[in-house]
Amino acid sequence: MHDRSHLVNRLKRVEGQVRGVISMIEDDRYCIDVLTQLRAVKAALVKVEAGLLKDHLGHCIESAIVSGDAAAQRKKAAELIELLSWSER
Repeated sequence: MHDRSHLVNRLKRVEGQVRGVISMIEDDRYCIDVLTQLRAVKAALVKVEAGLLKDHLGHCIESAIVSGDAAAQRKKAAELIELLSWSER
């Protein structure tokens, strides 16, 4: 298994950001300030998603291609297509 510590570290930072947003809401902070922080959380999650997708393409998809196993290649491609189709809904 490859090292995903960078993704875990980024998610821990996101976790801290979310706790900050909770505090802001509890403290009845100005809506625009809270929304700004929520956008920052969303952007950070997009970066985690992109990193994980890059890892998936570079490891799982590549392994299926190198294996020469057409069924595994189709399965990996179908999983990715399904995921990307789901995220567009």
